[in-house]
Amino acid sequence: MNNAGIAPLRLTVGDLVEVRSEQEILETLDEQGTVDGLPFMPEMLGYCGKRFRVEKRADKTCNTITVMESRRIYDAVHLEGLRCDGSAHGNCQAQCFLFWKEAWLKRVKESQADFSRSPAQHRPAHSSLRCDRVRLTECTRNSQSSNDSGIAYRCQATDLLKASEPLLWWDIRQYLRDLSSGNVRLRDLVKVALFRLFQKTLRITAYRAQIGAYNFFQSWRGGTPYPYLWGTLDKTPHETLGLQPGDLVQIKSHEEILATLSTKNKNLGLRFDAEMVPYCGTVHRVRIRVERIIDERTGRMITFNNDCLILEDVICRANYSERRLFCPRSIYPYWREIWLKRVDQSPRGDSVNVAVEVMQNSR
Repeated sequence: MNNAGIAPLRLTVGDLVEVRSEQEILETLDEQGTVDGLPFMPEMLGYCGKRFRVEKRADKTCNTITVMESRRIYDAVHLEGLRCDGSAHGNCQAQCFLFWKEAWLKRVKESQADFSRSPAQHRPAHSSLRCDRVRLTECTRNSQSSNDSGIAYRCQATDLLKASEPLLWWDIRQYLRDLSSGNVRLRDLVKVALFRLFQKTLRITAYRAQIGAYNFFQSWRGGTPYPYLWGTLDKTPHETLGLQPGDLVQIKSHEEILATLSTKNKNLGLRFDAEMVPYCGTVHRVRIRVERIIDERTGRMITFNNDCLILEDVICRANYSERRLFCPRSIYPYWREIWLKRVDQSPRGDSVNVAVEVMQNSR
């Protein structure tokens, strides 16, 4: 049982659930608005009483605050398409995948899968709630921060270490949970294992030849090139396309992007990560231009001085993340415009390129 005293539902991918009513959820929360250290945020209130399917179990997540590692979480899931809109957190634009403790959900039978709201159940108001709606809003700010240093926000991302515990990457039980919950398919687990095995065979004396052979084979089969290659620049270039939400773009090839990166694989301070390599060459629409996000380490709002975009359906799948394999958090990576090409959206060009998009995304 969690600290809300509610038995876990043991949900798996595809299960239908209903988010409990606001009153029911508030009754599960402690004075800090949390269950097992995980905050329930005001942005989540709008989903109360509605039905969704489980997209992923959140048995683990990645540590993006201190060290590169996985973290173990208990009795939590991610629901299909539900991301934070930042409305209670200074309009943060990170669009994080929301965590849902099973204590905040009810299982729904498939025979009732019409996604309509359940009849309202009137429950008496509790004056002894440890966390009400007002307190929930107060909990979005860190009370320990000094007033003269600006607002420090609290959210699921900033408090993730409090809601989890270290998970050793070689603990095989996590991969069994990934399979049994439906988070990961067996073939994906095998593919990742084979890639790791290839990495173990790399030798300094034959490194270039081995990588060349690997990339030739991947090109032949339409797969992802070796993702751990580095840029060589001391000063990185900048390019402005003026892209806006809804614009259709093609991500440049891995080689073209490497030509824009520093020796730390960054362009104007923004890192190009190995998890972004599988999307090279694919076509997507711009989801949003990102101007501000909460720094998960400090809780402070930071603003971007250079172009930064999120693309539709482009997420971190954690297939190449060291010590964080198969993290289900599905973080949106950030893209520089110089890594993208604008796609012709004329009636003829749009139909052609949308077909390319479908083909590329079906790899």
